[in-house]
Amino acid sequence: MRPRFDTELKECDVTPEADFINRRRLMAGAAGLLASGLIGTPLLARSRYSTTAKPNSLKDITTYNNFYEFGTGKSDPARYAGALTIKPWSIKVDGLVDKPGTYGFEDLIAGLPTEERIYRFRCVEAWSMVVPWTGFQLSDLLKKVGVQSGARFVAFETLVRPSEMPGQNRALLDWPYREGLRLDEAMHPLTMIATGLYGKPLPKQNGAPLRLVVPWKYGFKSIKSIVRISLTDRMPQTTWNMQNPREYGFYSNVNPTVDHPRWSQASERPLGGGLFSKRVPTRMFNGYEKEVAGLYKGMNLKKLF
Repeated sequence: MRPRFDTELKECDVTPEADFINRRRLMAGAAGLLASGLIGTPLLARSRYSTTAKPNSLKDITTYNNFYEFGTGKSDPARYAGALTIKPWSIKVDGLVDKPGTYGFEDLIAGLPTEERIYRFRCVEAWSMVVPWTGFQLSDLLKKVGVQSGARFVAFETLVRPSEMPGQNRALLDWPYREGLRLDEAMHPLTMIATGLYGKPLPKQNGAPLRLVVPWKYGFKSIKSIVRISLTDRMPQTTWNMQNPREYGFYSNVNPTVDHPRWSQASERPLGGGLFSKRVPTRMFNGYEKEVAGLYKGMNLKKLF
């Protein structure tokens, strides 16, 4: 039985997008996702894991992104991601798993219970938004492929395709983009793989066809357009930690008491209120402290960046 979180969405809450409010349209969108092979069973009821916060608009979420594979500007992903081919799509699963192999996207996610979750999203750059994702728990996928007893970490890689991802033609980062989680973080019920947004297939600029979402960590941990998932007994390398270990650690949990070396993390600017919108205090673990603090019991949180 899954635990109930105090972030549960209430029935009286509403959202800003008409097709999201209208349940007929939402279920029609779910049927479309199912038919296209982009999700499994369309269980799109409001999730117990959702926050009660009001989601940002679809425009906010899809036009203000960090996705360096398409460029460093916030509008670059929306401008250039349309050229990305996402069908067919395959994901390599390897390492300490019972069923290694290269899976077609539809085959990998077949049968996984899908639902909608409204999560807070906090960027390390100190801006934030609220996003209504569609997807499934990462733990369900890991159980499907079989996690071996020696596994301690999960590593991820993003697609490398410079012909369609123009940012990869520059040495901005050491491609492919890499991320990783400790196994208990990956198995936590809040950790999900998103395949949709606002009841529709995940836009390419947001990491289609599948991306990781870890709501209590800074956004760069939620790797996009995944093509490889590896189970390992050693802490994997992660892109931003490789790029600048002084500024970006492996854990990168949202922590208002630990500043980035170049700016404060004590407050954030919610997206949607304009450039000069009022800043609000940053919450420990992005507001998910009650659910995830136990993962780090006995560890020095000031050193977990």
